Amino acid sequence: MTQFKRLLTLLYVFSKYRLDDFIPVSLLPWYLRLAFYLAPWRLNPIPKRVPKAKRLRLALVALGPIYIKFGQLLSTRKDLLPEDLALELAKLQDKVPPFKPEVARRIIEQGLGQPIESIFSEFEAHALASASIAQVHSAKLKSGEDVVVKVIRPNLEKTINKDIAIMMMAAKLMERYARDGKRLRPVEVVTDYKHTIFGELDLMSEAANASQLRRNFTDSPLLYVPEVYWDYCRPNVMVMERIYGTPIGDVDQLIERGTNMKVLAERGVEIFFRQVFRDSFFHADMHPGNIFVAHNDPQTPQYIAIDCGIVGTLSETDQDYLARNLLAFFNQDYHEVARLHVESGWVGSNTKINEFEAAIRSVCEPIFEKPLAEISFGQLLLRLFQTARRFNMEVQPQLVLLQKTLLNIEGLGRQLYPQLDLWNTAKPYLEQWMHNRIGPKAIWRELKRQAPAWIQHAPHMPETIRNTLLTLGQYPQQQQKLGAKLDAIEQQLQQQSQRRKHRSIGIILSALGLVGLHSPFLWGQSASMTLVLLGLSWLALRG
Repeated sequence: MTQFKRLLTLLYVFSKYRLDDFIPVSLLPWYLRLAFYLAPWRLNPIPKRVPKAKRLRLALVALGPIYIKFGQLLSTRKDLLPEDLALELAKLQDKVPPFKPEVARRIIEQGLGQPIESIFSEFEAHALASASIAQVHSAKLKSGEDVVVKVIRPNLEKTINKDIAIMMMAAKLMERYARDGKRLRPVEVVTDYKHTIFGELDLMSEAANASQLRRNFTDSPLLYVPEVYWDYCRPNVMVMERIYGTPIGDVDQLIERGTNMKVLAERGVEIFFRQVFRDSFFHADMHPGNIFVAHNDPQTPQYIAIDCGIVGTLSETDQDYLARNLLAFFNQDYHEVARLHVESGWVGSNTKINEFEAAIRSVCEPIFEKPLAEISFGQLLLRLFQTARRFNMEVQPQLVLLQKTLLNIEGLGRQLYPQLDLWNTAKPYLEQWMHNRIGPKAIWRELKRQAPAWIQHAPHMPETIRNTLLTLGQYPQQQQKLGAKLDAIEQQLQQQSQRRKHRSIGIILSALGLVGLHSPFLWGQSASMTLVLLGLSWLALRG
């Protein structure tokens, strides 16, 4: 019932802000066009004084955090959206309407278990910034450090639960009825997103993520992550170091400060690849509202990352698969790309590699040796999706966050330095990573890591080898016994199958006879009785 009410809310917001204005009705089939023209929301006139872009932003805010995050992702793709729409949606990054200061104060005091005045020498009641999940207030600890206090919005969990339930219902319908439903694995994608969004509601988890990311880039000139003050962290309240920098989206101010935009863009790519391949731990919410540039040295600019509520991790297998695929792409080795896809199980083992190779070449060849300004990952992903449909390629839910982060990275790159050659920037790093992974140093490092375990098990090795040899010696006899058992089972199954057939014949004969007894006009009484007796006899003899 709650899902139905939420669905009505979605329809109401859709109607109130006339979001059908964003749908290209003329491109739809005639029956869908007719449905749109007869839809009840057309009784509500389009607000003429409210710009189209603002209507979309207000609708996303009204619908809640899941939809706000969708708007944040769209706002980074200025190459795919009209300028007015991208600028309006950019306000969702840190300009979501805040909740009341007294509510924030109550949540902080209840969470920390003491009055604000006993913790902070200064506390700003009005929010410094406000986003979809939480808002932050500036403050100063009694010990003198400038900090920000992050507070989770009240009553979010119920709304998110309803939205996830609706998304899950839609995913199940899609998986069951849509042509590509099973291949796209929408239920798994929604399940992963559910874990992600609820992870953002736990600020203790975010604090742990921030600490890990800070440790990964300790003393790094590339990235700075603010310090977390663990004594003042709770599931709905977090206190961390306040940072001072220029928002990454404020390109005019960055240029005014003399920032080397080429270096800034290249360092952004390097940070991403270090997180994914060196650490297997990457910030997965890199929209412009969460990224700043430090003021210390404009010629070698340092990034500052905040809001680590969403992070992604990859297994060693995923890391290796991605690195090999990307290097094959960079080297335009489409045969290797196709082979890796088949080997990993992303496409069926019966896929003809040569055909798949040709399809990938037609998608990827146009993008090489072009600056970022002329390459759209959005369009590339769309064409790869179309190619995937031909070969039944399955969506990999564990990589959804990585794909989302790649879209954010591209959006930032376009803003900062459109001439950035993403391929030549990333390729040397990936080659070095592969060398470190499979080169002599990597082998020696792995030997040192495994040595303690080998030494521990060394005294037991002779006995283990002896038992293995004995088992191998008995293998032929065990195979013969197993074969005899399988033959006996097969014979029993055949006998049972014959009995079932005989029973079926007896039941059918008896049924026909009983029908004849009740309907003598079908055949004679004596013939019907004969069928009944024959069927019963068959069952008695063959059962």
